[in-house]
Amino acid sequence: MKRITPFLWFATEAEEAAEYYVGIFPNSRISSVTRYGEGGPGPKGMALTVAFNLDGEDFVALNGQRPIPHTAAISFVVNCTTQDEVDHYWDTLGAGGKYDQCGWLADKYGISWQVVPRALPELLQQPDKAKAGRVMQAMMQMKKIDIATLREASA
Repeated sequence: MKRITPFLWFATEAEEAAEYYVGIFPNSRISSVTRYGEGGPGPKGMALTVAFNLDGEDFVALNGQRPIPHTAAISFVVNCTTQDEVDHYWDTLGAGGKYDQCGWLADKYGISWQVVPRALPELLQQPDKAKAGRVMQAMMQMKKIDIATLREASA
């Protein structure tokens, strides 16, 4: 078991959310489900906790029986190599949720994600500050990040 594991609070959707995320990321699986018994506070048989792994990263989801809103103050970054990966994660994680600026989105459960191409930090950290500034300006105009547009801004 890892020393630190993200722990996500849901009112009643923990198992549904875990199955949803496992279906989006490759090499992912639900590891275990602990269910409420006779003592509650949730209905007997409902998932209490769901341990799952998303492409090598462990998570636990809890059905806490009362809604606690998620905020963008905590988010998960999905580092992408290609535009196809950006498009896939942007479209699937954002479906039914809310798209925001600069690669940020909230999924249908309210969990915040940043879908970021690996090219972005490379282009922002390049030695030519004028080029890096143009990349930043281009990114600030985007919702979903477009690698080709960033590269054009850097040219």
